[in-house]
Amino acid sequence: MAELKYKRMLLKVSGEGFCKVGGFGVEGEALAGIAAQINQLRDMGVQPAVVVGAGNLIRGAVLSSQANIHRVTADQMGMLATVINALALQDVLESSGTPTRVMSAIEVSAVCEPFIRRRAIKHLENGKVVVLAAGTGNPFFTTDTCAALRASEIQAEVLIKATKVDGVYSADPMKDALAKLYDRLSYSEVLDLGLEIMDHSAVSLCKDNGIDIIVCSLLESGTMARVACGEKIGTLITS
Repeated sequence: MAELKYKRMLLKVSGEGFCKVGGFGVEGEALAGIAAQINQLRDMGVQPAVVVGAGNLIRGAVLSSQANIHRVTADQMGMLATVINALALQDVLESSGTPTRVMSAIEVSAVCEPFIRRRAIKHLENGKVVVLAAGTGNPFFTTDTCAALRASEIQAEVLIKATKVDGVYSADPMKDALAKLYDRLSYSEVLDLGLEIMDHSAVSLCKDNGIDIIVCSLLESGTMARVACGEKIGTLITS
């Protein structure tokens, strides 16, 4: 078995990761792909935690702008939608024999546990996958910020932002054929260049706590395992 660079990892999966490109809702094939990557990490001895988004179901800011729904309410609806994704991922993981716990930042006691930092760490130490839902529990904060916050709280060594592109580009590669893929960036470069791959508050939080950020593709099988072993995948954001 290859030597691990990262023992405790936080994986941020956007809501779009739960369906095909341009799709909506939760699709079995996409779920199975996410679960396979997480299972591979666990089999290697990594302690994986997962923060899930809900863009496949609801985007609070968009919903609020399109309907007569207050932004706070719309964001709360989005938080509840992340619980739906988290429960789906939990069942797929457990169907393959992986013990999993969903922990929510807002109380949904009938279906999952509340997020308690010490309990989350204990679950990880006991070999369980922890799926973190409902963002930070507060409106106006994205799941990027939640991922950075939870990574700091559980003392993760790396935050992986799993996307449908293979790293951070200087421009949108779908629109600009000359867009440059960055292999490595410092936290300060991300902030100074105004790169929008993550919320700047999330980047700053990782910088303050010395947590590496790796932006890479979720679509390629085995990517997360290669990251855990320290292979150069996607874009590394570090000090």
